[in-house]
Amino acid sequence: MSTPATSVRATTQGPAGLSGVLAAALTLAVGHLVAAVLDPATSPFVALGGAVVDRTPRWLKEFAAETFGTADKLVLFAVMALVAAALAFGVGVLAIRRPGPADAAVIALGVLCAVAAMSRPGVGALAPVPSLLGAGAGLLALHALVRRLPESGDDTRAPARRDFLRGAGVVAVLAGLSAVGGVLVSTVGRAASAAREALHLPAPAKPAAPLPQGVQSATEGVVDFVTPNVDFYRIDTALLLPDVDPEGWSLRVHGLVAREITLTWAELLASDLIETYVTLTCVSNPVGGDLVGNAKWLGLPIRDLLARADPLPEADMVLSRSVDGFTASTPIEVLTDSRDAILAVGMNDEPLPTEHGFPVRMVVPGLYGYVSATKWVTDLEVTRFADAEAYWTVRGWSEKGPIKTSSRIEVPRPSSHVKAGTVAVGGTAWAQRRGITGVEVQVDDGPWQAATLATEASVDTWRQWSYPWPDAQVGKHTLRARASDPEGVQDETVAPVVPDGASGWNTVYVYVD
Repeated sequence: MSTPATSVRATTQGPAGLSGVLAAALTLAVGHLVAAVLDPATSPFVALGGAVVDRTPRWLKEFAAETFGTADKLVLFAVMALVAAALAFGVGVLAIRRPGPADAAVIALGVLCAVAAMSRPGVGALAPVPSLLGAGAGLLALHALVRRLPESGDDTRAPARRDFLRGAGVVAVLAGLSAVGGVLVSTVGRAASAAREALHLPAPAKPAAPLPQGVQSATEGVVDFVTPNVDFYRIDTALLLPDVDPEGWSLRVHGLVAREITLTWAELLASDLIETYVTLTCVSNPVGGDLVGNAKWLGLPIRDLLARADPLPEADMVLSRSVDGFTASTPIEVLTDSRDAILAVGMNDEPLPTEHGFPVRMVVPGLYGYVSATKWVTDLEVTRFADAEAYWTVRGWSEKGPIKTSSRIEVPRPSSHVKAGTVAVGGTAWAQRRGITGVEVQVDDGPWQAATLATEASVDTWRQWSYPWPDAQVGKHTLRARASDPEGVQDETVAPVVPDGASGWNTVYVYVD
């Protein structure tokens, strides 16, 4: 008995779609393997992801930052993988009816990824090769699998199915081996990792002053005053961590200067480095959020380097550039005044972690990171705000980004249950360059009560606080916190992170049992 055409289509579409998905997997895996050998930044998936990030509208970036925080890159890759799988499934189904357009779709994807790779900063003439070779491998795999798809007729379907499954298994294994090979080649070949492991940081010419007693909040559960490197937040535009060999690293200072300067890695390490505790804050940090951290940094004061270059009087901004093309616009006055704005090489007595900018990043007290904290920095252009715009300012964020005074409640956690009686409340506040002069806590719209401040380390670090909430009664309660600096109480007005940072008083709800 013959199989109706509708049944054949129904039973064939699944394997055909699988053919497309497997061919796409091989395309990306081969491209990733070739890129690992030539230049990891040209991997098709990474290059396309970078192009997507660069062209994502501001509202979507804001949504991603507020919703996913530091997991935004993982979410992006997951969404891209799902979209790619869906499109590949469609291409596989198309291939059984219209092979020509299906082939054109695969070729178009390869060309699109190749163009995206060519647009990445710092890539060479071979940038399109991984995407094009990957597309070629995917096209061959698609043809091989489609030829093996089961055809109508009971007498041929079982052997054909077995033949198809064998072919699908071969393609899946090749894709898996290529993907693993790409990861291994990238890992083994990373110059930055080897150099970081072998690096012994020089002793600072000016060590950081010992932290005074009492900088940690008396409330158990408040975050450590010094944030461990592994817990320090990471926000940047790099989908693939740059692999920068410090021996080949240099920093160019140019633009509106009397003397252009190039600083090498050896010269940087031989300079008079200083240690300083600085709290960094991301502009995407919502009220009460955790995109803020405090660390001890080791580096060269940027004012010393700029003094050598001698900026011209008309200069009012320094445009810093990362090896991955990211740029930040920093007012020149904050890089030349008395604050400890540095080119950092160390973090908490260790070489900078790769994810935090190894070998060199900028650390500037008082400004949100998007206008100051350039990682993997390789270029400082002394210029004017009127003549140049940075990565985020082009996308609608403010030019200068001074950090707003803020306070957060860390204990008790939102929606947590606590015992009736005296409840320990505590948290952290920050107002870099101004300092925290007070924190107050409010319970259920009652009067504001002064919290006990921990000892201040400096105006460039956060300050912790504690408050014993007396006689907490059974039920649901609202806790609010607000901080003060020498200029007054933090802004109560609720504002989103765009364009210059969130504002408002942190509010949490707790249940007393």
